[in-house]
Amino acid sequence: MSKTEIRPYGSWSSPLTAEDVASAAIGLESVQLEGASTYWVEMRPEEDGRYFLVERTAAGENKDLTMKEFNVRTRVHEYGGGAYLMREGTVYFSNFKDQRIYRQEGGANPKPISPEIPFRYADYVYDEDRDRLICVGEDHQPKEPENKLVSVSARGQAGPKTLVSGEDFYASPRLSAEGEKLAWISWNHPNMPWDGTFLWTAKVREDGSLGPAELIAGGEEESVIQPRWSPRGVLHFISDRDGWWQLFKDRGQGAEKLTEKEAEFGKPQWQFGTSTYAFLEEGRIVSAYKEGGRWNLALIEGGELEPLDTSYTNISSLRAAEDRVVFIGGSPREETSVVELDLRSGETEVLRRSSSLPLGEELISAPQALSFPSKHGDQAHGFFYPPHNPDFRGPEDEQPPLIVKSHGGPTAASSDTLSGDIQFWTSRGFAVLDVNYGGSTGYGREYRKRLEGKWGIVDVDDCVSGALYLVDRGEVDGERLMIKGGSAGGYTTLSALTFRDVFRAGASYYGVSDLGKLVEGTHKFESRYLERLIGPYPEREDLYRQRSPLFHVEELDCPVIFLQGTEDKVVPPEQAEKMVDSLLEKGLPVGYVTFEGEQHGFRKASSRRRALQAELYFYCQVFGIKAADEFPQPPVKIKNLNEEG
Repeated sequence: MSKTEIRPYGSWSSPLTAEDVASAAIGLESVQLEGASTYWVEMRPEEDGRYFLVERTAAGENKDLTMKEFNVRTRVHEYGGGAYLMREGTVYFSNFKDQRIYRQEGGANPKPISPEIPFRYADYVYDEDRDRLICVGEDHQPKEPENKLVSVSARGQAGPKTLVSGEDFYASPRLSAEGEKLAWISWNHPNMPWDGTFLWTAKVREDGSLGPAELIAGGEEESVIQPRWSPRGVLHFISDRDGWWQLFKDRGQGAEKLTEKEAEFGKPQWQFGTSTYAFLEEGRIVSAYKEGGRWNLALIEGGELEPLDTSYTNISSLRAAEDRVVFIGGSPREETSVVELDLRSGETEVLRRSSSLPLGEELISAPQALSFPSKHGDQAHGFFYPPHNPDFRGPEDEQPPLIVKSHGGPTAASSDTLSGDIQFWTSRGFAVLDVNYGGSTGYGREYRKRLEGKWGIVDVDDCVSGALYLVDRGEVDGERLMIKGGSAGGYTTLSALTFRDVFRAGASYYGVSDLGKLVEGTHKFESRYLERLIGPYPEREDLYRQRSPLFHVEELDCPVIFLQGTEDKVVPPEQAEKMVDSLLEKGLPVGYVTFEGEQHGFRKASSRRRALQAELYFYCQVFGIKAADEFPQPPVKIKNLNEEG
């Protein structure tokens, strides 16, 4: 029996390397079912972040359907999703390089069916009567992209033909079972789809055009998402009109509420193709819902909610056929996977795991769900991961350093799914707090609205309060508090470092430093997002400047590392570069790592590995943690840091 070694926190040796974390974690999304087969999309870091369509055959074999020359990914709204459709063995998909729609029958070479113009497509439905696709189109020929619903011939004979236009954004075109009616949602600036949307239906005429649109539900302060027709032709949708995203149905005489639980039956529509419920036979529905920060699965029948017993606490991309339910799921001890549940037996089968980490049960740090007091009498939430490694323990007179994670979005949420990224830190003796600050989803509309007008305040206060809560409980070292985040989480990170004197170091992954420049330079989907989070621009330019870390570097007095993709269109590199220059001029220790060819978020295994190594090296140098065996060569040069750290 090996003896546990006493070693300072942060310096423990771990079998989980940056290479393991970077190359093992493939992305999984967009489940579809057809016949006995299951389909999904895989993002593979070792293939330079390329997206492949995969089929799980009836024989239990996983095989690639698309070739390496193609990349199943759309850029509509920049965040994409809904990039393919399976139809009787034929796949229609958006190809990332040219954003055209391709048709692939069996093992034949894909052929483009949309013209070679600056146009993007997503969220497909097949119109059998007219042999065409109906989808969301994004025309990039005007100065500002124009979004609309369009049709494209499934044979490549014509298209795109506009069906609906005039609103700023569209999503979720869904045909009724007989193809007689089309449902869709739309919304306008400055709303995002979790703020206020409108659900419409229209009859499909014989020539394929649409009749007059009828408003079914929604409004400026009601988020309606995921419209879908049942096999019997009844329109279903999810609405947060009563404070939580709940499931409704509409038979043409007004909406009937199907769920009454203080839980979220939907999630923010950052990407197309989101699915949290599906129809079974005989009027039953299988649905996921989020309660207390964790997802659950249930059957809905006759107004009753019957929870299903599974180990999964994070559930997405839910699909069903007869008694077969397939979803992407994860839990504190199971990494994200494509999972099949047999409702008759209750048994689950993992069809594909996102990673193959060398991570035994004994090495896993299990998350603790926390609710803690924040400012102004509010409560915030998060998941706390204490340091854990069976081969080591820290000195009795020492508390571990803490890394606070601030998720992106900011209208998103952290989950407790087993993460190689988090276990990388905890197995080395770091504690991690993954914060679901005010504005996060999963806790109702009121909690989500806490961030309105207060981005850079509420999120920062909640991250600070979570860290100090753990310090007060004696769980972590108050002199070694760090904060990290990507995108909007990077903004929260930089704001916390600038406007609060709590954290001693931070890591910004493609984070925002100048809010005004973000408004001026970002893409259409988010171009007016900040009106709700900050205020109208340029009318309240003073607020934007007041909350932009770039203009207050005199208040930032600790080391920071910046990690940035060179082709990021959401948060361009100049956001990081100006901040780096200002901090260097001030004489602060700064690390700056760029990643060629990466956009908003790192997809390549080499980028992920280098980023993780650079961040660890940075913290070790800043806090004098001896972990030299991790770094044969320094992965990043830290300017203005003396040799003693």
